[in-house]
Parts: sequence; structure tokens; C-alpha cells
Amino acid sequence: MKRPDRSLVSSTLLRRLAFANIVANAAIVVTGGAVRLTASGLGCPTWPRCTDESYTATAEMGMHGAIEFGNRLLTFVLVLIAGATLLAVLAYRPRRRGVVPLALAVVLGIVAQAVIGGITVRTQLHPSIVGIHFVVSMLLLLVAYALWRRVSEPDGRKVPVVPPALRSLTWITVAASAAVIVVGVAVTGSGPHAGDADAVRNGLDPQTVSQIHADLVFLLVGLTVGLWLALRAVGAPARAARAALTLLLVELGQGLIGFVQYFTNLPALLVGLHMLGSCLVWLATLAVLWSTHERRPANDPTSDTAPTPPTPPAAPAPTEPSHPAPTPA
Repeated sequence: MKRPDRSLVSSTLLRRLAFANIVANAAIVVTGGAVRLTASGLGCPTWPRCTDESYTATAEMGMHGAIEFGNRLLTFVLVLIAGATLLAVLAYRPRRRGVVPLALAVVLGIVAQAVIGGITVRTQLHPSIVGIHFVVSMLLLLVAYALWRRVSEPDGRKVPVVPPALRSLTWITVAASAAVIVVGVAVTGSGPHAGDADAVRNGLDPQTVSQIHADLVFLLVGLTVGLWLALRAVGAPARAARAALTLLLVELGQGLIGFVQYFTNLPALLVGLHMLGSCLVWLATLAVLWSTHERRPANDPTSDTAPTPPTPPAAPAPTEPSHPAPTPA
């Protein structure tokens, strides 16, 4: 009998590396925001070099050069974490189905982000390229989150744990969350924090696009409230209702920051917190999506059947009133 290959890494290490990808990709969104908010976007005025003569920032470039170059160095940290995760996935036994493509996609996504960042510098921080840079970061968070969840699950089939109508409502909520992020990018491209004093803006009216963004936020909050109440009403698994409630609380916190920053003329600190909040809202949205199904072990005989939510007990059938039998006269 052939002995199974011994795994070179533990499942705990694999999960921790996968989670580190989520943290690292969210962190570089925040540090990238710091580059823009400190007007350091062209601190290194070219790419891949920092200057025409040097790959690193020089003392003459001052704080802006140090901030921009420091953010570039973080890309190498992301590559190291993603590369270590890919190696761990390849060394893990038994090989997990579908995990290798996800780990490879994280590595390639980070490399693509480095190239897009270079194009951003080369185009003098054009808001369209900056926006693409941010949206790709959200896609990277999606892939990193999917990888983390996948390495924590068994290899059986996915089974829905909520009714079809609520799965559809969940997808609508995910679409609304994505729309909020995309329109938020347009708001940023019309605002004052361009990353450099000479960077162009997208030409949109800040008040108009901000109003559209706020309207979408209200829609997202309403959908989330409805989803949370519906999950509780049908007796969905507790983790699904908790995920929806968590998303709602994160949305409310993010909305509060958004309104305060708008009415206080966009202070840099609040804008930075708002960028972090965007990552948290997106991750909380993904948690809701993943909570609507579960992956059962391959040898589970119930893996092909979806659990049905509990139904209230049926009301007892009405009974005919009893009358005493007539007695003969």
C-alpha cells in the first residue's frame, strides 16, 4: 500500500500565509493613499528608477521622495508574502483543488499592480490610471480573500445554506458595494488630493459625483439591512446573519467618516481612514457572500444536498366540537 506524501507545511501555516496576503494588500492601499495625500505621488518622478540616475531616493528629494520610494519597497514585501504562499501551496499535501491558481493569481496581480503603478507615474498621476490602480487592488483583495477561505475549507462541493431569493439579494448587495467603490474612485479623481500639485483632475463636478456616491451608499445600506433581516427571518445559519450585521456596522462607520470628511473639506487623515474603510467594506461584503454557502468534506454523504432552514411548526388542525349523542325518549 502506497503511503501518502508527507506535507512539508502545516495547514495552520498555509492559512496564516493566505491571511497575510489580505493584510498586506489592504496595507498597501493605505500607504498608497498616504503617498497621494502627502502630495508625494511624483516623489520619484520616473519608473522603474526613482530618478534617471538612481533606483533609490536621494537626500535631495526630501520627504516626498522617501515616502514614494518607501511605498515602492512595500511591493517587494507583497511579492515575498505572495511567493511564500505559492510555495506553501505547492508543498502542501494532499494538494488542494483550485488553490494553486488562486495563489498564482495573487503573485501575478501584485506584479501587474507594480506595472500599473509605473504607468501612473509615467502619466503624471492621471486620475483614470490612479483609479484603475485602486480598482485592481480591490480585485486583488477578492482573490486573496478567496484563497484564504479556500485553504480553510474541505475539498467537497459547495452547498448553499440560504434560499435562492436571498442568494440573489446577496449578489445584488455585492454589486452595489462594487458600484460604491467605483464611483468613490471617480469622487477621488475630482477632488483636491491629486498626489501632486500639477496633476490633472478628471473634470467631473465634485458635488454631483459625491451626491451620486452618497446615493449609492444609502442603497447599499438599505440592501444590507434588508438582507440581515431576511436572513434572521428565514432562520439562516448564524454566521450568515452575523456577517450581514458586521457589514452593516462597517458601512455605517465608513459612511460617518465620509460625511465628516466631506463637510470638513477633506482633511488628509480622514481621507486616509476612508480608504482603509473601503477595504474593510469590501472584505465584509465578501464575507457575506461566502457565508451563503459552505463546502463540505468530499466523503460527506450529505455534500450534495442543501440544508433547509428550519420551518415553524404547523398549526394544529381544527377539531369538530363534540356533542353528546341524543338519548331515546
